Amino acid sequence: MFAAIDQMMARLYPTRRWDERDDEAAFRAGVAPAEGEALAGALAARLKAQAIFRPGATEEYCDYVYVLCLGRPPSLLELREGLVPAGASEAAEADGPALNELYLRVALSSVARCAGVQEVAMRLERAPGGALVVTEAPRTGVFDPVLLKRFRTLVAVLAEMEIRHLDFGEIVEPPADFDPGDYAARYGGAPALANYLFYPQPCSAVTTTVLDDAVPRSFEKRAI
Repeated sequence: MFAAIDQMMARLYPTRRWDERDDEAAFRAGVAPAEGEALAGALAARLKAQAIFRPGATEEYCDYVYVLCLGRPPSLLELREGLVPAGASEAAEADGPALNELYLRVALSSVARCAGVQEVAMRLERAPGGALVVTEAPRTGVFDPVLLKRFRTLVAVLAEMEIRHLDFGEIVEPPADFDPGDYAARYGGAPALANYLFYPQPCSAVTTTVLDDAVPRSFEKRAI
C-alpha cells in the first residue's frame, strides 16, 4: 500500500506541495461517478443494507458511498440530502430523544484510483431555537466492532472492482518532506495524506446541516 501511495503522490504532486497538484495528471485518473453508483448497488446487494452514492462537494476531490449500518430507512442521510419527500408519514408530536445512526462512508478519489473508509455517526436533534439539525461526525478509520464484518466485505468488493483500498489509519498523518503550502491558513494544522487524495478538510471534521421546515413527519415521530 505504501509503495502505491508514494507513486500516487509523486504523480499528483511533483513539486511536493499541497496546493500545487498536477491537474493534468489528476484528470480522469480516479474513480468515475458511474463506478461509484455501481459500487453503491453492489454494496447494497452484498451487505443487505442501504447504500447511497453522493457526489462530493465542489471543493472536494472525491465522491462518497454511505452504507447504513445502524439505523433504518428512510435514513438521516436521505433526509439531509433531500431524498425523502416531505410529509411522508403521519403527524407526530415533537418530543422524545434524538436519533442516532452509524454508517461506513467510502471516499472515492477522483484524482487517483483509490478509496478510504471511515466510520461516521449521524445525529438528528432539535436545536435550542427549534431548528432540526443533522450532525455528521466521522472518525479516522473504522473502530466499532459492530462494523467490522461489513467493513471486511466492503473492502473485498472494492478489490473486485479494482479500486485500491487505503487503510485510513495509515493516511491521517502528513506525508514526510511535503510543503503544506497555505493549508494551515485555510484549515489549521498540516494536511494529512488523505487531504492530498480525497478532500481538503480535516479527516475528523464535524459538519452540521440545519434543515428547512419541510421535514418528513416520520422523522419527527422517530426521533425528536
